[in-house]
Amino acid sequence: MALLPGGTFLMGTDDAEGFPGDGEGPVRTVRLRPFLIDVCAVTNDAFARFVADTGHVTEAERFGWSYVFAGFLPATLRRGAARPPRTPWWCGVAGAAWNRPEGPGSTLAGRGDHPVVHVSWNDAAAYAAWAGKRLPTEAEWEYAARGGLEQKRYPWGDELDQDGTYRCNIWRGTFPSKNTAADGFRGTAPVDAFAPNGHGLYNTSGNVWEWCADWWTTDHLQGPLLDPVGPATGTAKVIRGGSHLCHRSYCNRYRVAARTANTPDSTSGHAGFRCARSI
Repeated sequence: MALLPGGTFLMGTDDAEGFPGDGEGPVRTVRLRPFLIDVCAVTNDAFARFVADTGHVTEAERFGWSYVFAGFLPATLRRGAARPPRTPWWCGVAGAAWNRPEGPGSTLAGRGDHPVVHVSWNDAAAYAAWAGKRLPTEAEWEYAARGGLEQKRYPWGDELDQDGTYRCNIWRGTFPSKNTAADGFRGTAPVDAFAPNGHGLYNTSGNVWEWCADWWTTDHLQGPLLDPVGPATGTAKVIRGGSHLCHRSYCNRYRVAARTANTPDSTSGHAGFRCARSI
């Protein structure tokens, strides 16, 4: 874990590339106390230790299915799979779960150091409690993801491929039909792929979406705020960071201030988490 000193930072953005309906702005002043946060997302190997120790059964396993990107599936699984009308590149696959990321017949071989996926917010919170940690607040997550830079678009600056260098795992090509994998990865990448940000955190842009503790809202209190935790209740939880399936033409949410949400029992092949701890 990285020990972050806290302090005051400007949260949110009014970036012209943003999505105002997502509540990315207005920019507001937030003050945080020092805290610890994982430098990497939780890996498959780490989650396997949790499952072995506790017998935890994930919600995807209990429901019997989870969402998998259609391009990762053989034709036999794509055929007849339920697809959301607005995002037909997702397939509801029976048997898909954290240890079977593409459904029946798939394994974690060679992916022990990749982020665990097909985990709900509830699964992530259970892991965090077992590890003696918690999920980061949205404010903590953004402060950590920014790496000490103020109001930059990405954890490394304002240019996506600065100096011609790939710095994150996102969709390269034409979404959703062609991924060139120019950054080296077609699916998830190891959790420590690419250079860390100024706080020593890896992959806070792209790779997998990360669950935060907060309930979703777009009605933000104005600063200065001290350790904000979001609304007391809600129906969806905040996720941050974007994923390997994000592309500027569709989901330009690998920017450090970008945000969206999902219900706490939702699972998919591009959502994971990292943990935090109060000090």
